[in-house]
Amino acid sequence: MSGKGNGMILDNKSTVSIFNIPFSRLGFQDTVKLLEQAVEQRKVTQVITGNPIMVMNALENPHYYAMMQRAELIVPDGAGVVWASGYKGQPVAEKVAGIELMEELIRIGEERGWKVFLLGTSPETVKTAAARLKERYPRIQLVGVHDGYFAAERDDEIVELIRSAAPDLLFVGRSQDTQEPWIDRYKKQLGVPVMMGVGGSLDIMAGKLKRAPKLFIKLRLEWFYRLASEPKRYKRMLALPKFVLKVVKEKDKG
Repeated sequence: MSGKGNGMILDNKSTVSIFNIPFSRLGFQDTVKLLEQAVEQRKVTQVITGNPIMVMNALENPHYYAMMQRAELIVPDGAGVVWASGYKGQPVAEKVAGIELMEELIRIGEERGWKVFLLGTSPETVKTAAARLKERYPRIQLVGVHDGYFAAERDDEIVELIRSAAPDLLFVGRSQDTQEPWIDRYKKQLGVPVMMGVGGSLDIMAGKLKRAPKLFIKLRLEWFYRLASEPKRYKRMLALPKFVLKVVKEKDKG
C-alpha cells in the first residue's frame, strides 16, 4: 500500500486519525505481512507501538508529536487506542501488541535468514534476552547486542555499530521518551528495514519482568496489571483518564 505524506506506508483508508496521529487499522497478520514486505524491499520503516500515554505526551510536546507524525507505521498497542478508534466510528481491527509483533517477526526472521540487532535495557538483561532468544530460535542470525544505557555523545558510535552489522530488524528497548525519538533521529543513517521501539519487552524476554496473564490481556486490563506490579508507574497512568476525556470532548466538538 502506498503511503500518503509524512513517511506513512499506509493510505488514509487503512488508518484512523487520533488527534492527527495516524494509527494503523490493520489486524496483526496484515501488519506482519506489511513488515515482511518492508524487509524484502529494504524499505526503512519505523514502527511505533502507540498507546494513550504516548498520544498525551505528543499533545504536550511538539517535538514528540512531529516525530509520531513522521513515523512510517503506528500500531494500536493499547486498549485506550482501540476504544478511541471505535468511539470515533473507525475501529481498528484489533490491538497489535508490540511484544507479540516482535516475537512473530523474529520467528519469521529465523525461517528467512533475517539478521536481528537488540539495543536496550541493562548490559546484563539484554545479554540474557539474547541468550533466551537463541534458545527459542536457534537459527536466528543475532548480529548485535548492546545495552541502552549510553549518553548522546555515544550516538554516532552506536549508529556505526548497527550500520556495520546491517540487521534487517532492530529492536530498541529504552524509555518511551528516548527510544522513539532516537530511532526517528537516526533511521536514515541506520538504514534498517524494520526499526521498532519495544520498551520493556526485552526485560520480559529476559525474564526480568512478567507480562500480564492472558485473562487481563483479554479483558483489556493489561495496564491495570502493570500498575499493580509497578505502583511507581501511577503518575504515567494518570494520562489514561485524561486521554479518554479528551477523545470524548473532541467528538462532542464535532
